[in-house]
Amino acid sequence: MKCADEFRSREITAPLLQELQKTVDKPIRIMEVCGTHTMSIFRHGIRSLLPPEVTLLSGPGCPVCVTPASHINAFVAAASLPETIVTTFGDLIRVPGTSGSLADARSRGGQVEIVYSPMDALSLAQNNPKKNIVFPAIGFETTAPTIAATVLMAKNLEIKNFFILSAGKTMPSALKQLMGDPDLAVDGLLCPGHVSAIIGSDAYLPIARDYKLCCAVAGFEPADILAGLLSLAGQIQRKAPTVENCYTRAVTSQGNLRASQLMHQVFMETDSEWRGLGTIPDSGLELREEFACFDATRQLDIHPEPAGEPKGCKCGDILKGHLLPPDCPLYGTRCTPLNPVGPCMVSSEGTCAAFYRYSDKK
Repeated sequence: MKCADEFRSREITAPLLQELQKTVDKPIRIMEVCGTHTMSIFRHGIRSLLPPEVTLLSGPGCPVCVTPASHINAFVAAASLPETIVTTFGDLIRVPGTSGSLADARSRGGQVEIVYSPMDALSLAQNNPKKNIVFPAIGFETTAPTIAATVLMAKNLEIKNFFILSAGKTMPSALKQLMGDPDLAVDGLLCPGHVSAIIGSDAYLPIARDYKLCCAVAGFEPADILAGLLSLAGQIQRKAPTVENCYTRAVTSQGNLRASQLMHQVFMETDSEWRGLGTIPDSGLELREEFACFDATRQLDIHPEPAGEPKGCKCGDILKGHLLPPDCPLYGTRCTPLNPVGPCMVSSEGTCAAFYRYSDKK
């Protein structure tokens, strides 16, 4: 906590804000990609401190939010199978699909357990050999290595009743798709710290080069975020888009090579559906053939089927940066944290949840 306090102190943040005020000389639009950035920006009141010329947009950086209804339906279907326990992270349990959420499935008698890591799910499989344990493998490159390590351990221990539903996604492919959207006007990207710790800051160089887009990797404390915004403002002012790593205490240019190797040892890239963005080539992760025995789609015959989004919900447009949460007709009326319609209001990293909790725009 002492370390975190240093990055929250006024002695550090005030000079960064003053320099930002001097640097920004015209309206700029910056998208923070990571859901943790979104929550931190709101929690620390950073939006209210920024120059009025700076507009912040939230991107597709919440893994729960970008998981489409088709996959949520598959998770719920798994919970209805006999002798099956679905294990999940807590922020996924209330995300609604077209046939309800995992919480609804549990209320109907399905066995759904909240876990804090995939290793917890594997332990549950070891302790319940007569049950099939299914783990929905959502998340970006941040969580994929730990899921891969769990699959490798399951193989080494010859555990036969542990399965995953692959729904992992990779960030750079989605950003390329998003930046190719002619309706999205963005001057810079505040790149995610967690993902970048795995893939490295160099992963964004093609985006800076191909789309002439300023990029800065930032951490999650106020000083980190302000440093990232200052970097972006300077690049925009100089008209010199590049990738600057403002989170060097956790991120290197090449990333965590061991974690990346582990991820690619178990998973391979595949086309994947993203909520709001559609199907993006090579943006998903599926198990390699040698690990097919842990694939719930093959072993338990659970397959995501095409599914529509809730009527009136604008989560897709919010994830693409086209709208802010208050622009959704359901926001704060039919859709609230206690009665969420879309995933952006459910997840702890969801933009709608952040707006509802910290903004006065109810």
